[in-house]
Amino acid sequence: MLAEADVAPTVFVTGKCPERSRRPPATPPSPPRGPARPRPGHARLSALSSPERPHHAHEKVRDEDLSQWDTLVVMSGDGLLHEVSGALGCPPATAGTAPGAERRRKVPEGRTAPRGEPSRAVPRRAEPSRASCLPASLAQVVNGLMERQDWEAAVKTPLCILPGGSGNALAASINHYAGNDHAGKRELLTNCAFILCKGLHTQMDLVSLSTASGTRLFSFLSFGWGFISDVDIASEKYRKLGNARFTLGTLQHLVRLQVYQGRLSYLPADAAPGARDDPPAPVPNGHAGRILPPAETGAPGARAEAALPEDSLLVPLQQPVPAHWTVVPEEEFVFVYAIYQSHLGSDLLMAPAARLHDGRIHLFFLKAGVSRVTMLKLFLAMEKGTHLDLNCPHLRYVPVRAFRLEPRASAGVMTVDGEALACEPVQGQIHGRLCRVLCGS
Repeated sequence: MLAEADVAPTVFVTGKCPERSRRPPATPPSPPRGPARPRPGHARLSALSSPERPHHAHEKVRDEDLSQWDTLVVMSGDGLLHEVSGALGCPPATAGTAPGAERRRKVPEGRTAPRGEPSRAVPRRAEPSRASCLPASLAQVVNGLMERQDWEAAVKTPLCILPGGSGNALAASINHYAGNDHAGKRELLTNCAFILCKGLHTQMDLVSLSTASGTRLFSFLSFGWGFISDVDIASEKYRKLGNARFTLGTLQHLVRLQVYQGRLSYLPADAAPGARDDPPAPVPNGHAGRILPPAETGAPGARAEAALPEDSLLVPLQQPVPAHWTVVPEEEFVFVYAIYQSHLGSDLLMAPAARLHDGRIHLFFLKAGVSRVTMLKLFLAMEKGTHLDLNCPHLRYVPVRAFRLEPRASAGVMTVDGEALACEPVQGQIHGRLCRVLCGS
């Protein structure tokens, strides 16, 4: 029986095992000598390391030889997965908080997983595998992958999330995509463990984010500014309360409701490319998390496979957005939130229409002037995904392919996949089907 996840961030790395023999053995097998070993065709879990310092998972995934592994399985909150993907391509935000306050628990070796159901047309079945464990958040893992020279091959390594944090948004989203009902923390962990045993994986979109200071990040879950981000970061001190920390933080920030000034622009998902006589140069490629070089310069000796995906929909932040973009006329917001999965938290269904690879950023923004009572109703309705049915005139939702946010002041906090980011101009675009993740069907 799986216990409730209250453990330190952990990453399991699964690796290949020999194929199961098609013929039964002629004689009964002899008793094993020495330590027990997994049978061929079964999975084995082993711990690579324990959390030692901030961004340790990012470093491990960035530097590890991934050819021996089939799957990266992260047991933590969403922040750790962000770091892992960064190791593949981009490091985590410098302002992020270190996930070191939770209790640690070792993962026993030699556990086996049953064979899963046959794969369907789109998802592919992972081979039976060994698994080992290293500390990470999913966000750390993703960005660790994107920083590798062989990132194109590395991002094809399927990722799996086992909920072990407070928000668990990606785990809740995958549980939702699998057709399962809303699940509490213990049941959600069990459902995700079954998904791991099945071994089916499919493609997932990532969003490339570029900041005015020259940092490039890859995000799998969300970007936020304003009320929601403030609650997320400020409630860290209540982490021992679990998911209830967000309820407490929401009530506290409703009392001192703030308004944020900035300019928001976006490219609608259904917008046709605009015709331009002299189109501006797209944002150049670069190594994730590092200062982007000018468009006319190249990294001497850089290998071709090291070039990251080009942000072809974006122009440099110093230039105005293209004419076919939409600029929001209002410049006072309570929050701006761009989400690419269905769930904001394990019990908050923010974007019911979102899918793993729908090629869309689901952009929400709440304009100034909304009352506290209305905000409370919105978040209560979000538990069932019916907040848009309230027809609140201050809340806007639009599917987009790219967006830009330019705050008027540097005060405040932004978040990427639940990790803190310095408040500065930022823009991002969707990159469809860039990585792979384990799914229920």
